[in-house]
Amino acid sequence: MPAGDGSCATIECMSDPDMRLLAIVLLVAAAIGVGWYVWQDQAPLETAPVAEAPAPEPASPAGPRHPIEPLSVSDASDVALVPLPRLDESDEYFLLALGELLGPGIERLLVNEALIDKFVATVDNLPRSHVAESIRPVGRLSGAFSVDTADANDTYYQHADNFRRYDLLIGLVEQANLDEAVAMYRRFYPLLQESYERLGYPDAYFNDRVIEVIDHLLETPAPAEPVALVQPHVLFEYADPELEALSSGQKLLLRMGNNHAATVKRVLQSLRMRLARN
Repeated sequence: MPAGDGSCATIECMSDPDMRLLAIVLLVAAAIGVGWYVWQDQAPLETAPVAEAPAPEPASPAGPRHPIEPLSVSDASDVALVPLPRLDESDEYFLLALGELLGPGIERLLVNEALIDKFVATVDNLPRSHVAESIRPVGRLSGAFSVDTADANDTYYQHADNFRRYDLLIGLVEQANLDEAVAMYRRFYPLLQESYERLGYPDAYFNDRVIEVIDHLLETPAPAEPVALVQPHVLFEYADPELEALSSGQKLLLRMGNNHAATVKRVLQSLRMRLARN
């Protein structure tokens, strides 16, 4: 599926549904630190479902490992800011801020309720095997996942056309203003933290979890291409058991190909430098 001729650099002009979805994935990643979620292609790689809300993990008694200072109204002398709304009343405000950062049209692609809660829950689930449909911040979008014909051993290979669909997107990611994105993250951090606490982590810190998730994604391997697939049932799986055992977030990087994944990792490294203490 073609990615376009590169003449348009807005979300609205991306005709490929997966392209538009992944654009939001990575650009919102900048907006909230690593607001990255996983979608299913038309013929998705199979993952096992898990509970939407995981059991709370032990909290560190020493406070946040990576403290972050929220951007307050008094800090932004050159920007007109108003006090944050309550978390349960924040959808319209958060969508407005995303529109200013990402451009018009973003509202059509996002859910219209509990948006921050769904971003936070998705981030928390990326190192796990599955991100439940009901907590994704974007509605389910269809798209073509192409594979090469099976060989004599019933092994398929992920087609290179899957990677080219993301060319325009990766260009946008490389040009993203991470300083502005992190400023938005700081601005909404109190609501992100509140959402994380009521997800089941009353004594933990969302920015610490963001750094853990970034580190996890940076550990994604770069397998030799083309990547072999098998189809034991309806859905495709990775032929290599080690790849099949990867998390939902790491499989997302595999789907875009090694070159694009390397670019995304560089962006994540830059985000980490801005959000982490060490």
